[in-house]
Amino acid sequence: MADCVKSDKEERAELSTGTRIGRVRWTICAMLFVATSINYMDRQVIAILKPTLQHSIGMTDSDFGHITAAFMIAYALGLLIAGRFVDKVGTRIGYMVIMAIWSLSAMSHALANTVFEFGIARFSLGIGESGNFPAAIKTTAEWFPQSERSLATGIFNSGANVGAILAPIIVPWVTIRYGWHAAFLVTGGFSALWILWWFRNYRRPTDHPTLTGTELRYIYEEAAEQMGPSTPWAKLLGLRQTWAFSIPKLLTDPIWWFYLFWMPSYFTAKFHLDLSHLGLPLVIVYSASTIGSIAGGWLPESFHRLGVSPTYARLGAMLFCACLVVPIFLVNYLHSEWIAIALLSLAAAAHQGWSANLYTTSSDMFPRSAVGSVNGIGGMAGAVGGALLMNYAGYIVQLTHSYASLFAIAASAYLLAFFIMVLLAPGLKKVEFAA
Repeated sequence: MADCVKSDKEERAELSTGTRIGRVRWTICAMLFVATSINYMDRQVIAILKPTLQHSIGMTDSDFGHITAAFMIAYALGLLIAGRFVDKVGTRIGYMVIMAIWSLSAMSHALANTVFEFGIARFSLGIGESGNFPAAIKTTAEWFPQSERSLATGIFNSGANVGAILAPIIVPWVTIRYGWHAAFLVTGGFSALWILWWFRNYRRPTDHPTLTGTELRYIYEEAAEQMGPSTPWAKLLGLRQTWAFSIPKLLTDPIWWFYLFWMPSYFTAKFHLDLSHLGLPLVIVYSASTIGSIAGGWLPESFHRLGVSPTYARLGAMLFCACLVVPIFLVNYLHSEWIAIALLSLAAAAHQGWSANLYTTSSDMFPRSAVGSVNGIGGMAGAVGGALLMNYAGYIVQLTHSYASLFAIAASAYLLAFFIMVLLAPGLKKVEFAA
């Protein structure tokens, strides 16, 4: 009976200490983490298998560029509709539909025997995979109070690096033993298993059978503060701050896609690594990127402790990461595999540190009601840039058999993006919308 007559003050004190709140929301976060890991694993399979597919179906570098560009175009289009779809049908059904599309698309690669068929499968995969982050972000908003949301997002987002690490371990092993068709079926099958897990365990907080009243109140404690009207894209596109976020995404997101899709091909062409030896370099690079993501998020706080304002601490961290990428232009001229791995690891880590801070600039410059839309615009810009770079990579590698211009683009993109951001939004000036 004593629990029934606690004062609000006592209950708030209990919540603030974290006792007896419950941990169901973190189980949901774990499901999002696994989904994101599968997401990145599925998208990386074709990059690891590129040398194999070149021999088995006659895929050229230019063909590979077109196929990866098809994925990026579909990804950009999917970002336009995925968020609205999940808003309409809800996260439980919406996430299952999204995962089903990309699971079937991933496994359909096993049926493809021509470049055109791979392009169709890849386009479908892009449509499905584009829904993962909008659905995961919406799920996080439903299940976490504002005070924990950034931590939950950081946890599930780290699944991207885990997926990128697991793919070069699993795919070569399966391919060597059972063939490349099986590699697509196995990784695509993980998605199907996740759908069953999600269907069995996911409900909205108000409908979840094991969620305690205390944890439910904790989740919704800041609900009133989170209310606010959404801002139409037409209005956002007229703001300098929107472009200060989107143009850097356009310039730097494609570099990550270049690493993801073309790094296996680079190691094969430059150092003659076969499928059985390709995994270790990729695991090292993507492990470093995980460290970079965490360190990049920590860097602004360390600058702030030195007396730098929060805004300039953020910009200082981004400039530092941009400078760390510059040595990557040397990679094409190296003859040491391990020095190349070191420079690629540094560049990948710096990209993730840059990206962590770039994402945060949207909430620095915009009110909460507009952050999702601004991220959607920026994400679409990054995907369009990725499609352009993938096409260019296919043509230039086939024509010159060299990655020199691609690494030069990677080396300069971040500094260019940084100066454009500072020019368009000095001091990351906050947007104020009229009531």
